[in-house]
Amino acid sequence: MSQQNPIVYVVDDDSAIRETLSSLLRSVGLAVRGFASAAEFLAHERPDAPSCIVLDVRLPGQGGLEFQRHLTASGDPIPVIFISGHGDIPMSVRAIKAGALEFLTKPFRDQDLLDAIQAAINRDTFRRETARVTNALRQRYQTLSPRERQVLALLLTGQQSRQIAAAIGASESTVKVHRMQVMRKMEASSLVELVRMADGLGLLTAPA
Repeated sequence: MSQQNPIVYVVDDDSAIRETLSSLLRSVGLAVRGFASAAEFLAHERPDAPSCIVLDVRLPGQGGLEFQRHLTASGDPIPVIFISGHGDIPMSVRAIKAGALEFLTKPFRDQDLLDAIQAAINRDTFRRETARVTNALRQRYQTLSPRERQVLALLLTGQQSRQIAAAIGASESTVKVHRMQVMRKMEASSLVELVRMADGLGLLTAPA
């Protein structure tokens, strides 16, 4: 699967600011989409690509902070960078506590915005890659038979093949076959790698 190029969404009701920011971002090779309101952004179908929002605090209809809360409540993990000509410390604190990556007060330096956008794109790229890997692990785990999952669960507790055999009422050689099948299906080259995979799937239980 090919990775699409990152996209920056600029949500600001001032068309001059939207155009200025869009020109800046395009000058450094970034794809940009501009919107005058949160509602306009939500009506747009977003491609599956790393992205972030440069979001004005004051917008017609749903304001920036309210829109941020909406994104969080709906489970949308897109990184948010706030820009504002009327920002204050309490407002910026609320935005950052709610998960915003940055809060820039106009006028801000172009480089400060570009740095924030790069950090946001990196964060979203990492999140997407982590989700992709976890998804692949889940698909591999689904190929395990119930008995293989049982053996895997006991392996994760540190039990040896003979102990697992006694626990499930099978021969040690049968357990070793199951263990090999688990390693093959999960595409794990070692027990340590298998444990890491299990951790990524949330199969490890925390010690009491």
